[in-house]
Amino acid sequence: MNLGKSSLNDIARLRPDSIKRARISSYDRTGGNRDWVDIKPGELYTIAEFQGAGCIKHIWCTTRCLFGKHYLRNVILRMYWDEESDDTPSIEVPIGDFFGLGHGKKKNFVSLPFQMSPRRGKGFNCWWPMPFSKGFKITLENDNPKFFRIYYYIDYEFFEDGFENEEDFGRFHAQWRRENPTTAKRINPKTGKKYTPLRPSKFMFGGKNLNPLKENYMILEAKGKGQYCGCHLDIDNITFMPNSFNWPGEGDDMIFIDEDIKKGTPTLYGTGTEDYVNQAFSQREKYSAPYHGTIIPGGFNWWGKISYYRYHIEDPVYFNKEIKVTIEHGHDNHRRDDWSSTAYWYQKEPHDHSLFPKLLDREGRKPRIHIAHMIRKTLCLLILFLLVWWFLFIAFL
Repeated sequence: MNLGKSSLNDIARLRPDSIKRARISSYDRTGGNRDWVDIKPGELYTIAEFQGAGCIKHIWCTTRCLFGKHYLRNVILRMYWDEESDDTPSIEVPIGDFFGLGHGKKKNFVSLPFQMSPRRGKGFNCWWPMPFSKGFKITLENDNPKFFRIYYYIDYEFFEDGFENEEDFGRFHAQWRRENPTTAKRINPKTGKKYTPLRPSKFMFGGKNLNPLKENYMILEAKGKGQYCGCHLDIDNITFMPNSFNWPGEGDDMIFIDEDIKKGTPTLYGTGTEDYVNQAFSQREKYSAPYHGTIIPGGFNWWGKISYYRYHIEDPVYFNKEIKVTIEHGHDNHRRDDWSSTAYWYQKEPHDHSLFPKLLDREGRKPRIHIAHMIRKTLCLLILFLLVWWFLFIAFL
C-alpha cells in the first residue's frame, strides 16, 4: 500500500482491496450498554494495541472523573509506534492537553486537527494521521485519586500488503511542557535599572533579547529529520499591572533549525505572540479557525487563563538534523507568568527521548487557582440566588 492524500478532494477515489478499515473501541463486550472503561487510581491501562502496518485516522473520546477538578491533567496519554520500548513513547501528554486545550479545561472549539465538541467541550476529537509499519500501542495512566472513566474510538486502517512507501512518512509525536512561573529578566544589563510593571513602557518595550536560546520559553526540542506541525500555548497571566494594559503576549516567536542552532540565530523570527497565532493587536475575542485561534481569551485586562493555537498544516516547518521552537514570555522575557504548551510534529524514528522534559508530578501539573476568580464566581452565584429569591417573593405576594 502506498499511503497518499486523504481529504475531500480525493474522497471519491476507491482504495485497493488490501486496505481495510478497523476500529478499537470501549463498547460493552457483553452486548449491554456499559460502553466505557474504568481505570483505577494509579493504574496503567492499554486501551488499544495492533500488530501490522497501517494508519490511525481518527480518535474520539469522552471522559469522567467524579470530584476530579483538574483530572484532565492527571491522566497521561502515551502512544508507541513500531515496537517502541515502554520508556520511549512518541507521545507523552496529559489527555486534555493532547486534544488541543490546556489548563485542565473543556471548551467547545473547532480546528482542523482537533475539536472539543458539545456538550460543553466534552467530546474530544483528533484527526492527525498517524502512520505505522509494525503496529501501535496506546496507554492511559490514571494519576487521579479517583477512578477515571473513558468512552473511546480508535479508527484506523491497516494494509494487508504492507506499507510500501513508509520511508516517506514520519511518525507522529507530541510533547507537553510547563514553566511555572517563567524566569523573568529583571535588570537592564546596560543601565542596571530594574524592569518593573510599575513602569509599563520600559517593562513592555525596553531592552534587547541577546540570548533567546537560553531565556525564551521552549515549545519543542527535537533531533532527527522531520517537520514541526504546530502547538497550542496555554498562559496563566499572573503579572499584576493595575496601571496599564496587562497583555502577556508581546514576545516574539523564534524557531531555530539545524546549523542555526549552533549559531544562536533564529531561522524563522516572528514579531509577537498574537502574530504567531495569526491574530492581531492583543486579541480579546474567542475565535476558531482551521489553523489558528483563541479558545480562552483571558479575563479583565487579560488576567488569568489564556489559550491560543497555531497549526502548521499548510506550512510545516522542516528540519533535517534538529529544531528548537521558542517564544519570548513578554518582550525580552520580562514577564513572570505560568506557561504550558503541547507541540506536535512528525519525524523519522528513532526519536531522542532524552529531549522530552521529565513529566511533572501531579502537583507540578496542577493548574493555578485564582482567589479573585473564586470570589467573583461566588458573588455571581449570590446575585443569581438573590434575583431568584426576589422573583419568587414577588410572584407569591
